[in-house]
Amino acid sequence: MGILEKISEIEREIARTQKNKATEYHLGLLKAKLAKYRAQLLEPSKSAANKGEGFDVMKSGDARVALIGFPSVGKSTFLSLMTSTASEAASYEFTTLTCIPGVIEYKGANIQLLDLPGIIEGAAQGKGRGRQVIAVARTSDVVIMMLDATKGEVQRSLLEKELESVGIRLNKDKPNIYFKPKKGGGISFNSTVPLTQCSEKLVQLILHEYKMFNAEVLFREDCSPDDFIDVIVGNRVYMPCLYVYNKIDQISMEEVDRLARQPNSVVISCGMKLNLDYLLEMLWEYLALTCIYTKKRGERPDFADAIILRKGASVEHVCHRIHRTLVSQFKYALVWGTSTKYSPQRVGLTHNMEHEDVIQVVKK
Repeated sequence: MGILEKISEIEREIARTQKNKATEYHLGLLKAKLAKYRAQLLEPSKSAANKGEGFDVMKSGDARVALIGFPSVGKSTFLSLMTSTASEAASYEFTTLTCIPGVIEYKGANIQLLDLPGIIEGAAQGKGRGRQVIAVARTSDVVIMMLDATKGEVQRSLLEKELESVGIRLNKDKPNIYFKPKKGGGISFNSTVPLTQCSEKLVQLILHEYKMFNAEVLFREDCSPDDFIDVIVGNRVYMPCLYVYNKIDQISMEEVDRLARQPNSVVISCGMKLNLDYLLEMLWEYLALTCIYTKKRGERPDFADAIILRKGASVEHVCHRIHRTLVSQFKYALVWGTSTKYSPQRVGLTHNMEHEDVIQVVKK
């Protein structure tokens, strides 16, 4: 029996098993087996070296956004509208066959946008270049899931399932579980909160399935068996996702309103160029980028050339971006902006910068 048959058999078993107190251990074990088989499936076979057109695109700019969706939902049209790159768009499916990069220039930042070929059902198993598409998506900072507003919720649930099965967790935080394999001493299990979904026995059964008999486990929040399996496997990617519903000019206003009110969702029309500016605002928010401006002594701040950093970046990060030797010569910095109590404020390397702050670095 091949891995694909084993996976589908376990999925059928999970679907027909009733969820209650008596079956939770059985379900936990099945989920652990499923995660194991899926991991094996994603390992590239050594014999089949993939020849053909290059798929990986070098990371550039200040952030990377992957455009994922089924064929013919408007991804290439969106790329052509947002960037100066022209991606071929046509009314038939699979117009785009490789990864096409473009750059969005917004608020002084260069955001790399990748137009990926359309995903089909079964992409996680490698159908229709699905594995390569998903591998590129894993390296992104944000996923834009392009959906056809005329097709309802079907596309969204299918795509989420495909991404979930390859270890991409959308709009989820990393489970707060401390896990450390040991050489001996058995399994020590503790929790700082009451657990309703996982028990010590279930944790032990899941660990035994992974041939782990000595480990330290501490639950700091009420997590499910799936979350615990994710922590054991350790290669999961947690990333923000924007659900973008295209072709809203073809549905009723009531439906547009319903879709727009869903969490993490934006409604647009590439054909009529509707709501694209709001989508850019939302994308900036999800990328959590900040612009920092620099200033020389006795001169006005340079507002033409901003340093783009992640939210929560410190003065040290700014120094590294200006020049790698600056930290060793750093004496103090003067900062103007919302991160200070008064302007200018004299700060050290650990001071956290905020959006549109101005900094002047003083060397020793």
